[in-house]
Amino acid sequence: MNMNFSELDVSRRTRKGNFLKQIDQLIDWAPIEKAIARHYAPASDAVGRPAYPGLLLFKMLLTGIWHGGLSDEAVEDMANSNLHVMRFLGLYLEDDVPDHSVLSRFRTRLTAAGAWDGLLTIINEQIQTHGIMVTQGCHVDASITHSQRKPKIKPFYEVVNDREDRDDEADAQAAMRVIEVTQPGVDTEARWVKKSGKSVFGYKQHTVVDDNGLVMAVETTAANCHDSKPLLTLLDKAGIEPGTRVHADKAYCSQKHRDALKSRGIKNGIQDKAVKNKPLTRRQLQRNSLITKVRYVVERTFGSQTRWFGSKVLRYCGNASAHAWHILQAMAYNLRRTLHGQSQFQVRLMI
Repeated sequence: MNMNFSELDVSRRTRKGNFLKQIDQLIDWAPIEKAIARHYAPASDAVGRPAYPGLLLFKMLLTGIWHGGLSDEAVEDMANSNLHVMRFLGLYLEDDVPDHSVLSRFRTRLTAAGAWDGLLTIINEQIQTHGIMVTQGCHVDASITHSQRKPKIKPFYEVVNDREDRDDEADAQAAMRVIEVTQPGVDTEARWVKKSGKSVFGYKQHTVVDDNGLVMAVETTAANCHDSKPLLTLLDKAGIEPGTRVHADKAYCSQKHRDALKSRGIKNGIQDKAVKNKPLTRRQLQRNSLITKVRYVVERTFGSQTRWFGSKVLRYCGNASAHAWHILQAMAYNLRRTLHGQSQFQVRLMI
């Protein structure tokens, strides 16, 4: 294939073992590009110029996460100045780089279309072709993502005036309700929750991982949602098959979940929880200890995402945008772990 001078110059100046180049060689981007095109395939931009390919914008989002969870503006700057990033994006020195507003609109478009979960599935299918993901067991947990759009002052309320001439109307009671006044700039879909004695405002990232800690599925809720509530939805989304053992801490322990796992043919690896006047037996305590030793992988996943990507702080507003951020991190994490840990990943025996 012929190579122009700018492409030759970029190739000459980039290290062969660079992380982004290795990712490019690991992944077949064609099915991902096809999936993106179902939701984002504009022929031109707002001023009539040819639109940027969706795959290019998707790669830019991943690049921003791999470099510490950069803002869209910082990603644009990096694509203009970093030769490794330029080569990964398929750009030449003379090419225009999409600006941050294009990147933001692309993310918004795919978020509105609910496309992110499907892209994670495609990424994971590709990882499976390398023999990395395992299906003998899975681990479930939740982590809080902090919203920067929290209320600065205590919420205040207004009372809708009671009008006696409407007392006989069906909606009169609703019209007299007390409502919370929305504060400008506050994320109205995020919620407060107590964590380690401190109040936190944001969302919860409910995640199921395989035995290697690779993310299989994610659900996003407001932070005040109990950890265990999305469990069955998560298992269904991840396609957990009968015979698989699900590990989780005692927050997920309930008769409802025991019955649901049994009906699905899924093995119960949820820690037991003591109830009033009924302490755990010695056998239950031993079982809990064994479960703790194997479910560390999901905590390692959350810890690595925090260290590598700055995942604890959300730049965006709304549950759907928070979910997009969680899924993008999951894809970035799975690809990084796959590339750097292929020789270390081993299938472990289940409890």
